[in-house]
Amino acid sequence: MQATLCISRFIFLLLIIGVSVGCGEKSKQEHVAVEISDAPRDLPEIIRDKKLTVLVENSTISYFIYRGQPMGLEYEILHRFVKEIGVQLEMIIVKNLDDMIPMLLSEQGDLISCNYTVTKDRMKEIDFSEPYMRTPQVLVQRKPEDWETRKERDWKQDLITDPEYLAQKEIHVWGNSSYYKRLEHLQEELGDTIYTKAIDGDVIPEEIIEWVSAGIIDYTITDKNVAQINQAFFTNIDIDLELSISQKIAFGLRKKSPALRDRLDAWLVDFMKTPTYRYILHKYLNMKSFSEKSQDEFSSLGGGKISKYDKEIQQVTAEYNFDWRLFSAIVYQESKFKDGLESWAGAYGLMQFMPSVGPVYGVYPDSPAIVQLRGGMKKIQRNYNDWKEIPDSTQRMKFTLATYNAGLGHIKDAQRLAKKHGKDPLIWDDNVEMFILKLSKPAFYQDEVCRSGYFRGIETHQYVRKVFIRYNEYARAFEI
Repeated sequence: MQATLCISRFIFLLLIIGVSVGCGEKSKQEHVAVEISDAPRDLPEIIRDKKLTVLVENSTISYFIYRGQPMGLEYEILHRFVKEIGVQLEMIIVKNLDDMIPMLLSEQGDLISCNYTVTKDRMKEIDFSEPYMRTPQVLVQRKPEDWETRKERDWKQDLITDPEYLAQKEIHVWGNSSYYKRLEHLQEELGDTIYTKAIDGDVIPEEIIEWVSAGIIDYTITDKNVAQINQAFFTNIDIDLELSISQKIAFGLRKKSPALRDRLDAWLVDFMKTPTYRYILHKYLNMKSFSEKSQDEFSSLGGGKISKYDKEIQQVTAEYNFDWRLFSAIVYQESKFKDGLESWAGAYGLMQFMPSVGPVYGVYPDSPAIVQLRGGMKKIQRNYNDWKEIPDSTQRMKFTLATYNAGLGHIKDAQRLAKKHGKDPLIWDDNVEMFILKLSKPAFYQDEVCRSGYFRGIETHQYVRKVFIRYNEYARAFEI
């Protein structure tokens, strides 16, 4: 059993590695291959697949994970959009921002979401949505060391307060950014040299801001919205000098996806009139207590922990050669890592055992966390053993998750129905999962091949999908 689970884990890792590696024009790493499809992917294909895939950076503005929960200004906007069109949202963290356009064009994602500025050069290759925000570019510089003991009007005199004083200064920015272009134009306007140092896209603007704060470099340029958020973390930076007019920030799309662009644009125009949109902006740009979550120890940006139970989860999963991030996704789906949780049906604990099932695995409502987690792992192992006839490890794990959620009998019913109606009983996706949905209808649960009776399968259908989506998010954001 342990050897089988180890192989399963290895295959999951291959799936993740396949979408995580890459680099861009100015990077020293290998380039992402661009193979543009002859049959372009657009809104009908997204709805057919029930999934919108978004290319993101791991940042406060775009997307991060806090205590197991996805967050981010752009994430929250897109999360509401996918509800409108009835699909799931999948976020792919791109380690190198120079890869965004190549990955979009090769259909590894449907949208670019990384606080992306609309520029003429980018519009030659891709389309943009309606801008959801406008923000100027600002100079990020370090305050004097004694700024806290001096009056602001005094220490302000030690800073650059006019663009003309950038002449002969060294400024570090992402090389393929609109910031780099702005410095080129500013140099022409000043008639003097600005020493612009191009940084590869594997260093995000938020990291460059941290370099300024730490004294590694003296200056950078970024969008004011990003600078505002980071000023909450790095109080010794100054961001008051604006260097541009307000720039359009929008989502990037393929030119061959006009239906997706039109649908997104129409929705954005209406959504930006709502109090919800205004609250999202306020929450991330103005609420220090909230933006600080991105730097918390339980954040993909801060301490790199999923939950306070990471150590226990890693210990338990190591005993079974099981990916701890997949198990974490299951625990989150069951309890959101909350202690002492009890459902309306009486399910209890981190793994939400029913009173009749928990004792079988040595788990009771007052059991320590490590005991609860080990009991959950034992049950997953048993459920995995129930599906030895499934040859594909990913499909076998989906049957396992469905069984953990609904019990073996209902999943066997759905499998028998799938076979009777000409579907592959060994494939979950678009085969057996379709019949788990039908078990709430008399014509199906009363079929002679069904032995477990009525079952509302929508919860199990969504359970499997949500766990896998969350697992993919964790796998891209946290180390193995």
